[in-house]
Amino acid sequence: MSATSGQRMQSSERKVAFVTGASRGIGRASAIALAEAGFDVVVTARTVREGETADGRPLPGSIETTAAQVEAAGQRALPMRLDLLDEASMQAAVDATLAQWGRIDVLLNNAIYIGPANMSPFLELELDEVRTLMQGNLLAQIDLTQKVLPHMLERGRGLVINMVSNAALSDPPAPTGSGGWGFAYGASKAALLRMAGVLAIEHAESGVSFVNLEPGFVLTEAMKLNDPDGELSKYAVGAPVEVPGRVIAWLASDDHAGKYNGEIVLAQPLCLELGLHADWRNP
Repeated sequence: MSATSGQRMQSSERKVAFVTGASRGIGRASAIALAEAGFDVVVTARTVREGETADGRPLPGSIETTAAQVEAAGQRALPMRLDLLDEASMQAAVDATLAQWGRIDVLLNNAIYIGPANMSPFLELELDEVRTLMQGNLLAQIDLTQKVLPHMLERGRGLVINMVSNAALSDPPAPTGSGGWGFAYGASKAALLRMAGVLAIEHAESGVSFVNLEPGFVLTEAMKLNDPDGELSKYAVGAPVEVPGRVIAWLASDDHAGKYNGEIVLAQPLCLELGLHADWRNP
């Protein structure tokens, strides 16, 4: 066997995770945790370089920064700009991944649409804004999963993790603006939550698992910006972003996700049960 063919074989055996919304927050933490678990990572988001912001808000993070952290963990990174409202960018990212690395073992649908309908009171909702939110929080995830899943089914292995939310499972503790969330956001996440169970039934015995990950209350950069007065913190203690990130990496390793195929995984209780992170609840 030549050195070149040996290198190709070695490359084809490396596990690959495709993470959306990986410039900051849970996506960034998940990309790093997956790298630490031995995955090469496709790092996708809208913000390419540090100091840029896709929506004009002063948020730190970029796919370039996350890619550097993945490489610092000893794995390969493929940074790709991806916009949930731009189907061509999603297709380009999937095509580039398969062309360069030949496989996608894990798809983490983490990114969400950031826009006014997320936090708008019901009577203030504009239907055009709701349509855009549903495109970014539901239709884009359907589209991206349809692009990746046939490849997983052909190989007979894979994992799709959909980042859901307590907003899909329960009513808010207070009105939006006072520690709660908007109807449209919760509705979009509730719709996405139905995907994993249906796919687990449609593709039973396929070797591919489908899991909903509910991260609990996590203090991301965007969360802090959306809640500058700390209203949400009155109702719960926020977990570090590393908590859901490490649970995602655990699910992706050693076929742990098969046990939860089609189900909702509550990241914070499982993290504590497995001892994946120090207890953050009583600092």
